[in-house]
Amino acid sequence: MQLTRFTDLGLRVVMRLAVAADGDRPGSRYIADELSVSYAHAAKVITRLAELGIVDARRGRGGGLAITELGRTASVGWLARRLEGEAEVVECDGVNPCPLRSGCLLRSALRRAQEAFFESLDTLTIEDLTQAPTRTVLLALPRPVGTDPQISSTIGE
Repeated sequence: MQLTRFTDLGLRVVMRLAVAADGDRPGSRYIADELSVSYAHAAKVITRLAELGIVDARRGRGGGLAITELGRTASVGWLARRLEGEAEVVECDGVNPCPLRSGCLLRSALRRAQEAFFESLDTLTIEDLTQAPTRTVLLALPRPVGTDPQISSTIGE
């Protein structure tokens, strides 16, 4: 099982926000620069995280991003499911349907494996993932040059 880049980035954003100091509300551009990802991709991920109630995103001066209590306590499995969506591991019924789909056991076996993957993540929270040594690495991320993490003009930016 492999997570999409969207889910991977979503988890990294939430982990980064989980170690932010009280009152620290970095913008989405700042987070994108810290995590070395495109701003456009980070903005899409952050929008979804805000829709889920994981991140509080505010516009304007004094705005920026902060993790919510749900973001700290939700299981990683729950969050990964919401970010990944309901897609199956393999596509049996797409544009070119698999000729084996009417009698194949692979689809159900992969569905069970996918659920077991997510269930193994249900035992962890973002708080669990941000303990040492990860916390130390997150706090040591290179700060983007020439940007103020506190200045925001658009959602979370």
